Amino acid sequence: VGRPRPVPHTCQSSVRGYSDNRDIPSLGATSRLSPHLRFGEISPRQVWHAAQTLSADRPDLDRDLEKFLSEVVWRDFSHQLLHDYPHLPIEPHSSRFRHFPWNADAKSLKAWQQGRTGYPIVDAGMRQLWRTGWMHNRVRMIAASFLVKHLLADWRQGEAWFWDTLVDADPANNAFSWQWIAGSGPDSAPFHRIFNPVTQGEKFDPEGDYVPRYVPELAGLASAFIHRPWEASAEMLQAAGIRLGETYPAPIVPHGPARERALEAFRSLRAIAS
Repeated sequence: VGRPRPVPHTCQSSVRGYSDNRDIPSLGATSRLSPHLRFGEISPRQVWHAAQTLSADRPDLDRDLEKFLSEVVWRDFSHQLLHDYPHLPIEPHSSRFRHFPWNADAKSLKAWQQGRTGYPIVDAGMRQLWRTGWMHNRVRMIAASFLVKHLLADWRQGEAWFWDTLVDADPANNAFSWQWIAGSGPDSAPFHRIFNPVTQGEKFDPEGDYVPRYVPELAGLASAFIHRPWEASAEMLQAAGIRLGETYPAPIVPHGPARERALEAFRSLRAIAS
């Protein structure tokens, strides 16, 4: 009694490289603790103290542990916010977003849910979610940004879909994260921060190791084009067995015009406010 338990070897091996690798979806470098935290199988305090014990024994892991613990604290922060603002799952925290001109397009929403947007990193994430009940955190941000900003869908539609499909769906984390992406929540990212799904894919899945796991119809395409198959030559597409619009969809919205539409919708809030 009173003596700290030894840190399991799996904890040591799992945290090594976390700060650098956690954003690479093909590596499996995240903790995968979220479902267990969600259902109370392990508490944030247990995670915190295990990490602190490991830090005392292995100072060479401090950089990775610091980043890991910041994510645990971020999760706890969302619970504090839900306690203080119980409306987070159902209405925007920022009152001006109550008048945001969302685009009600059931066809686009369904394409996003099914992983048929024509943007491989988005589609891989949405298919991973449907197949496994989980999605890599970086890909969650890319997919969520695409729904809210490229498709101008109300963030609550995404929040509801994640709530129904994620095994780690958490009332605080889910609502706060969607409002963070939408720019309407407390301490959220600005709305004009719009992820480019092509460059995000190329940055975090540069060799195309993640996408083909869930979008196998692109597996034969060279990594240079796997995040932008519409730019591959007809010969390359034919060799890979890809027929855009048939075996794999063309992008349902072009990035540039979709980005401008989102920014224009955001600028319209100023007129409403004035």
